[in-house]
Amino acid sequence: MHQPLYKDINENGIYYMPWVRLHAVKDYLDMLLISDKYDNIKLNFNFVPVLLDALIDYSNDETHDIHSKLTVTNINDLTFDDKVYILNNFFDANYRHMIKHHPHYEKLYKKRLTIEDTNVDCFSDQEYSDIMALFNICWMDPVWKYKYPELMSLVEKEKNYTLEDRQKIIDIHRDIIRNIIPAYKEYQLKGKIELQTSPYYHPILPLLLNMKDAKASATRYPMPKGEFNMKDDALNQTINALNRMEEVFGVRPKGIWPSEHCISKDTLDCLIKAGVKWTLSDEGVLSSTLKKEFIRDHRGSIIDPYDITQVYNYKTLKGDISLVFRNSVIPNLISFEYPLHETKDSLNDIYDRIKTMQNKLENSPSENHLLLIAMDGENSWESFENDGIDFLNGLYSKINDDESLECVLLSDYIENNKKTQLNKISPGSWINRNFQLWVAEPTKNLAWEYLNKTYNDLYKFERQGVFSPKQLKQAREELQIAQGSDWFWWYGEPNDSGQDNIFDYLFRQHLMNVYRALYMDYPEYLDNSLISSIGKPSRNQKSLISPDIYNTNDDNLWKNAGFIEIPSRPIMEDRRILNKIFFGCDNDNMYFKFDLNNYLLSECKDDTSLNNECKIFIYYKKEIDLTSSDTYNQSSVRTLISNDDIYPTLKEKYTNEVKITFRNSDNAIIELSQAINNNLWAYSLSHNIEYNFDNNLYLRIPFNDLNVQKGKKIEFCFITSVFDKTEEVCPQDLLLSLIRPNNDEFNDDEENMPV
Repeated sequence: MHQPLYKDINENGIYYMPWVRLHAVKDYLDMLLISDKYDNIKLNFNFVPVLLDALIDYSNDETHDIHSKLTVTNINDLTFDDKVYILNNFFDANYRHMIKHHPHYEKLYKKRLTIEDTNVDCFSDQEYSDIMALFNICWMDPVWKYKYPELMSLVEKEKNYTLEDRQKIIDIHRDIIRNIIPAYKEYQLKGKIELQTSPYYHPILPLLLNMKDAKASATRYPMPKGEFNMKDDALNQTINALNRMEEVFGVRPKGIWPSEHCISKDTLDCLIKAGVKWTLSDEGVLSSTLKKEFIRDHRGSIIDPYDITQVYNYKTLKGDISLVFRNSVIPNLISFEYPLHETKDSLNDIYDRIKTMQNKLENSPSENHLLLIAMDGENSWESFENDGIDFLNGLYSKINDDESLECVLLSDYIENNKKTQLNKISPGSWINRNFQLWVAEPTKNLAWEYLNKTYNDLYKFERQGVFSPKQLKQAREELQIAQGSDWFWWYGEPNDSGQDNIFDYLFRQHLMNVYRALYMDYPEYLDNSLISSIGKPSRNQKSLISPDIYNTNDDNLWKNAGFIEIPSRPIMEDRRILNKIFFGCDNDNMYFKFDLNNYLLSECKDDTSLNNECKIFIYYKKEIDLTSSDTYNQSSVRTLISNDDIYPTLKEKYTNEVKITFRNSDNAIIELSQAINNNLWAYSLSHNIEYNFDNNLYLRIPFNDLNVQKGKKIEFCFITSVFDKTEEVCPQDLLLSLIRPNNDEFNDDEENMPV
């Protein structure tokens, strides 16, 4: 169970997201208490220390997230922005199992979605109060209704909640949170559970230790620029996590759950150095290590499960460490498949899978076998009816009553069973056996480069010997917070939290805080969102330009042009066409200079199969003149989408298309088309577009060819394709634009800029 640090300690101390509090009242405590009914059930729980710190922080009555702060605010004191925030964020819950169980909340939810042009005046003050109360109620596990009589009455009230009601709900939240750590300490002393931990701020250890491991597991993809070596932080985050767990719970964990099951040789060396006795990872990592695929039958059951049920020992000159590997199908079924079915059917299926595996091991040379079901303890249960209580009760009951099955504490099992020697380990994670969800993507790479620059700056500051230990400790802590996995998980593709802007803001704030702790100025680039750094103009046009496209030796001709620096994309190098685009205009023409990938050009020359297959499209969208009777047809882009990511610019419709097809290293074909009825395009036989192809591609496109009148704006984007499949889209969300000037005069005033 883990959450990143959702607050900026240098600001007002408020948490920007409520997920620690909400999962605390929905999952963390009741998952433990449910085991009380079963004598033979033992469980293993993993807490990341940054989550523990937040739980302790929430025990303080003064600690709030934005949601809870608004919840305990008098309705009369809510601002316009507060109400907008409530409408946008207080329905963030599972509709089927959380919202729908409260009829009035469901009514408000539907009202929010069905009213066109919803604004704050569509809801009364009482409705805002009810929305906040019911949001905080629906996130609580149903079990608490029976343990808190006052909560039961609040649930049954359904509407007309008062400020006192809302304050009471948050008070109950705090009471539940205050009981979490004492309960886990008690159950640990009784031998019902074992506690493990992860590195303090949940970093991807292999990436801190050796970025080349990511390259080795994904050789097709570009990596962040620079040399990376954060071994000291990797070790410190591990040791500090063990220390914190011992401080909070009184027992030092023997095992480490590496963040996202990410391990490597350097990771194991780091854990051995930290005194860790055992660790775990995913079956995919074991499969790569053994160079043996686990063949499954039509139901997904491993035909020969022996290897996945063993304890392994990895030994070096510095020591050794034990490893166990999880079965990946069962946790995925629990998280994603079983919630879609009747609880009874899901229980029969999982129990049958366990018994099927057991039967396949009857003739095994080993006496005992371990089925490790290691999974997210937070995000699955809201998809189940009754928050998963019925499912967990049913599963524990079946295991509890089966004398041939035994729930074990991992350290006990590992210490008391024989181990198979493992001489190496393949680097990887639980997702596709690589690290691509955290690196090797333009925005993720940029975040790593920012982190690395800050790390190197801090190392340089430390060597100066002029800062106090307290300052350096605070700076190092902020840096380690920024090393957490969640920032990189949500940056770029393919994940979308719905609140990426908050993750981006917090990541940059933590990097800024490294410098602030030392009373240093932070780099200006940290002021700019990483989300908007990819595919946006690196510079807008400074003044009108009229470059001679046949003079390719004078870069000064383009010094006042706008340009876009295009980061390396996670595609094969031979499919990446563009490096940089310059753009600008004068009274009569638009000008473009495409800095092309030389590798592609050589391939076009040597491989005739690429002829007519590498293309650049410029799609234009003209401004409609409301005072004119002229109308423009608009059509969709006509390149095939090569993946599931449909960027906003691909959803637009356009009035004109310029297509550049590369025939070989010194020849290209330029075609102009115009949108016509029925989402179709018509080729224009006559145009005055000129081009020069001399290592780079230079274009001059007359405004008149696109029928752009003086003083009117035209928006555009660039799309590249190889074999008619879209490879690059730039920009991805907002179109670029140029305004055809009324005269030759260029005004530097921002309102009159032609870009």
